[in-house]
Amino acid sequence: MKRILQSLAGVFVLATVALWAALGANLGWTKTSRAVKTMDVVTGIEGINYEKEFSPGLDFLGAGLLGAGILAGASVLVRSKSKPPNNQ
Repeated sequence: MKRILQSLAGVFVLATVALWAALGANLGWTKTSRAVKTMDVVTGIEGINYEKEFSPGLDFLGAGLLGAGILAGASVLVRSKSKPPNNQ
């Protein structure tokens, strides 16, 4: 059980970092939209429109690593199986 929790924590770390990097690796807070400057064709005035886009930030990364740390910490609390005495 101890080894399973440690392996699961390692997989969780790798998955969190890979997902964070694949989705944009934002070095700020997590963002759910981004600003796009647009030009009105008729008036020529610039405006800002917002498009939906998920960009995970350091809070996303921190939460994933915290979860992995909790799993690794839980593995310390699990007792190892004791071996039976060797009677010869």
